[in-house]
Amino acid sequence: MDDSRPSNSAHLDSPSYRLAAMDQDFLLGDSMRGVRFLLEYAKAEEHLRIWGVRSTIVVFGSARVRENGPGKHRFWYEQARIFGAIASQRGGAMTVTSGTRDNVIATGGGPGIMEAANRGAFDVGAPSIGFNITLPHEQEPNAYSTPDLTFRFHYFAMRKMHLAMRANALVVFPGGFGTLDELFEMLTLRQTGKAPPLPIVLFDKAYWQSVIKFEALLEHGMVSEKDRQLYHFAENAEDVWTALIENGLVVQTLERDLEQDF
Repeated sequence: MDDSRPSNSAHLDSPSYRLAAMDQDFLLGDSMRGVRFLLEYAKAEEHLRIWGVRSTIVVFGSARVRENGPGKHRFWYEQARIFGAIASQRGGAMTVTSGTRDNVIATGGGPGIMEAANRGAFDVGAPSIGFNITLPHEQEPNAYSTPDLTFRFHYFAMRKMHLAMRANALVVFPGGFGTLDELFEMLTLRQTGKAPPLPIVLFDKAYWQSVIKFEALLEHGMVSEKDRQLYHFAENAEDVWTALIENGLVVQTLERDLEQDF
């Protein structure tokens, strides 16, 4: 009687035998898209919780703006940088109160206006967030977001969710398609009540009125006068901060938190 047994090498080599968590072919397949969404949500969520980030001020704007760029580009970059510093110093990002930070600057993590806002936070020693996205022409994170709070997403939808879910305010500097996409996403969430009340400030009124005919939307009955109140304009970094405060930005002061503790 032959007691020899067949080899199990084919079993050991079979893709089905791989541990699911170690099997990239499986994890990157169509059936696991929902799991990948969950992973992109959970990874960023975990790091943000470790840092105690309770709320953010989201800053959008063109990746094409440069510090030494032409025309108004220098001004836009400079003001975004100044605003990043102002918001970080006055909003609570630098102070951990009861284990939380508020109004932390959050951007798309790339160059241009995003870099400038992160840089302003960096200038004053505050943490800031960079929600990067994988693009055909690879985007690299700017050097000014906090390394532990610098993320990379595959899915725009999950990136947008993280940008929106902690936002206490939105500041939008001049930009192109991507900036418009993010702006109208937030305006729609506010219009439909899917996002809580938060101030939205557009920087450089002349730019935005030349790009978007807001009044025409109102004249044609496409939006209501109430919708028109969802956004405001500002012309410099200090004005942005004033507009945010006047339109509902909540700033938790140390004194207020101490009173609540008692």
